[in-house]
Amino acid sequence: MIMAKYVCKICGYVHEGNSAPDVCPLCKAASGEFEKVAEQGENSAAPAPKKKGINTNSDVYAIIYATVVVVIVAFLLAAVSSALKPMQDENIRLDKMKQILASLHINDVADAKAEYEAVVKSDAIINSTGAQVAAEGGFDVANDAITADNLPIYICRLKNGEEKYVIPMTGQGLWGGIWGYMAVNSDGNTIYGVYFSHSSETPGLGAEIAGEKFCSRFKDKLVMDGGEIAIEAVKGRLQKEATQVNAISGATITINGVNAMLKKCLENYKSFLAAKQQPAEAVVEPVSVTEVVEAAAAEVNVTEE
Repeated sequence: MIMAKYVCKICGYVHEGNSAPDVCPLCKAASGEFEKVAEQGENSAAPAPKKKGINTNSDVYAIIYATVVVVIVAFLLAAVSSALKPMQDENIRLDKMKQILASLHINDVADAKAEYEAVVKSDAIINSTGAQVAAEGGFDVANDAITADNLPIYICRLKNGEEKYVIPMTGQGLWGGIWGYMAVNSDGNTIYGVYFSHSSETPGLGAEIAGEKFCSRFKDKLVMDGGEIAIEAVKGRLQKEATQVNAISGATITINGVNAMLKKCLENYKSFLAAKQQPAEAVVEPVSVTEVVEAAAAEVNVTEE
């Protein structure tokens, strides 16, 4: 007995029997997807050819398609990121320059890079003893790379000729990192200006450390008292006007973070600042032999008279 042939229209599987199978054993298609193949001599169309290529309705096709799309998108994003990285790095450097200038009360300049290069004469690296480690390169020291032996110090000279020392600071606030720069006068103790910023402090409360109102309170205050770091923000009435500023109401944890940052970071620069506070040694002018003889003769004359 000759068995009839049935071809799966989905995957091309050929089944022999009196009827099509309930389910295709290859692609699991229903019996309705099978088509009977006419035998030679029968009045029917030629058997349908097998379908070639990937079945676009299968799960395998969907997975392959999704994978290819993800790879292409990832490649494009990586290419764009790589192309934009130099610009991003330059913007980060420019923003850092603006922050340093802000501690010197230099804001809203047309060309921050040119202004920075005109004002900052050196970005040296020192250690906690005040000794110079490197004459330059401090600008490229990241916050997380600052240690007692790797301390950036910016030696600045304003247009009026005054010399300032800018010290970088970094710490932890309520919700995230806080950082800033402090400009100290050439006497090594009087604050010229400060700049503070944050990553995620509470608007209207802790975020106010970045405001001009809070930063301006530090001007003309002293960094040290009795050889120790004494500058701090306090609540209520100031007990030591020379080294204290009014804190921000309702921002206790953030202010505590600022005080901890001031204490920890400035402690590393204490030796450097203390050296600037030493009085200049008196210069002794050389005296010639003639002047000594004339002075002795004059003294003799005075005694004889």
